[in-house]
Amino acid sequence: MEKRLYKSATNRKICGVCGGLGEYFNIDPTLIRIIWAIFACTGAGIVAYLACAIIMPD
Repeated sequence: MEKRLYKSATNRKICGVCGGLGEYFNIDPTLIRIIWAIFACTGAGIVAYLACAIIMPD
């Protein structure tokens, strides 16, 4: 069965991007959120999150 990357409908805080990545890679979404928050401090993380929120299907 092929894995697909989707925004999470159940494990979401803002748009479900980190929850979807966690489900896809079988990683705790909290860990992804922490890494993304650190990355967001550079400014590029915010742009990347918005891009993923727009591009990733529901």
